[in-house]
Amino acid sequence: MDGRMTRSGDPTLRLAVHPYREGWATHPAKGPVDECGVFGIYGHPEAARVVYHALIALQHRGQESAGIVTADGANLYTHRGLGLVSDVFEKPESMARLVGEIGIGHVRYATYGASRLGNAQPVVVNTRRGGLALAHNGNLVDAPVIRHRLEEGGAIFTTAIDTEVLAHLIVRSRAASIEEAIVDAINQVHGGYALLILTEDRLVGIRDPHGIRPLQLGRLNGSWVLASETCAFDTIGAEFVREVAPGEMITISEHGKLRSQSVVKEPARPRPCIFEFIYFARPDSNLAGVNVHSVRKAMGRELAREAPADADIVIGVPDSSISAATGYAEESGIPYEMGLIKNRYIARTFIMPTQTGRESALKLKLNPLRKVMEGKRVVLVDDSIVRGTTSRHLVKLLREAGAREVHMRIASPPYRYSCPYGIDTAQSGELIARGREVDEVRDAIGADSLAYLSLEGMVKATGLPVDGPGGFCVACFTGDYPVPIPEDLDKYMLEGGKGR
Repeated sequence: MDGRMTRSGDPTLRLAVHPYREGWATHPAKGPVDECGVFGIYGHPEAARVVYHALIALQHRGQESAGIVTADGANLYTHRGLGLVSDVFEKPESMARLVGEIGIGHVRYATYGASRLGNAQPVVVNTRRGGLALAHNGNLVDAPVIRHRLEEGGAIFTTAIDTEVLAHLIVRSRAASIEEAIVDAINQVHGGYALLILTEDRLVGIRDPHGIRPLQLGRLNGSWVLASETCAFDTIGAEFVREVAPGEMITISEHGKLRSQSVVKEPARPRPCIFEFIYFARPDSNLAGVNVHSVRKAMGRELAREAPADADIVIGVPDSSISAATGYAEESGIPYEMGLIKNRYIARTFIMPTQTGRESALKLKLNPLRKVMEGKRVVLVDDSIVRGTTSRHLVKLLREAGAREVHMRIASPPYRYSCPYGIDTAQSGELIARGREVDEVRDAIGADSLAYLSLEGMVKATGLPVDGPGGFCVACFTGDYPVPIPEDLDKYMLEGGKGR
């Protein structure tokens, strides 16, 4: 989808996307959440090309849609589409249209059937202040309530994503400047988010008050860059400067002048998502100043100390569990083997939107090495068990390949609670560890033994000077949500589902 947005004196909000309503009309507390990747750059003559390469580096964070919006000081230019970054921007003309030295990009996966072009980001709007584009990673937990209120007041929505709620709030603000309008809007919403906003002449980056979702600041020669992960900086040759602080808003304008301010009315305790370390982030990224691969390897070491196994080989589930598996092998002294071969052309099954899609993909995704497995007692290390679909399939695969015993070791605690801050996991009833003891989960997946890393061991493995689990958002393990969730608002009501 391509488009050019020019200045307009019309104060109403006009979305440069096809009208699409998914569930909202019949229930105000419905809509999707997403786990995504964002990237922005200010002051580069080939902004679109840089954003494109950075999005490829962030492709692991979402494979269902991608988009880029650029600005040249007077207009916004946009291209969005469904599919991988390379597919969306396959035609040379799609990049040629994206002129200007400022740009933002987004990769997304959708939840509960929300994989529609109309929901692809960045969201682009035309306002009385000019064009505005928003790219968002995370979820605003009160977006359905706010949306309902806005609709009751006559607002017209054309997407099913919570990012559009924020766009409406910015547009409706009576603040004197766009920065003040953004601050006004941000203080009306709650959740976990990393947000990039592009105007015709500036780039704005904001991180939620608890720092749940990651956002990094870097430099590319004379240009400023913002990204979900530092691996994007490595890809484009940028230098990491620092993390955007929780509750911080960075504005870059006027020939690259950077201004930082806090948008938090009351200080909040930093609670970055520990699941970024466990699964989502690329192993070559750094979060909170530590390398993700090193943390995962340390988690594997802790797991070996806490849950030893009498076995012949250790194997890891590609790719996110390889680091933990090598750590387990080194600490335990059991040889590490490459026991599973991954098909690189299958999307991450954890973030596929339907159970049928996940099960079909699993059959194509991994193949065991029979010669490695035959007659062996195997320690199978994985980063987490969410629904249990993957684990059951893997145990079955290893047994069919000749494994004599399969001992499952998980480099995180039991996953028992849904995430309302932008990670699609499952409804509470679909989480295999919810309401089950470890031995019951073991029987359900068919393993000879099963053990999880403790909460304390997981936090210790990060090597960060935090005060125990309270230094992170660990709500998916404990149910302790740092941002309160409306009592009548289940995560899957947010996604257009039926709730618990």
